[in-house]
Amino acid sequence: MSSNNNQSSSTSNKTPMTKSDSQRIQSSQATSGKNTGSGSFASRAQAAGDKNTNSSSSGGQQQGSGSK
Repeated sequence: MSSNNNQSSSTSNKTPMTKSDSQRIQSSQATSGKNTGSGSFASRAQAAGDKNTNSSSSGGQQQGSGSK
């Protein structure tokens, strides 16, 4: 039995974290009183959602959320 074979099949079936997913996780963790600080699951989920959102953007860089 090869662990590489099992690992590669599981990684190809993963769905990327979306911004909506990360917001839902962050909210549920905060509501239940769990840690949402640096290094927490909610924090890592948010970082993954941000990364996937930015990598799927077409075109220029997105910085900040200032009003126009």
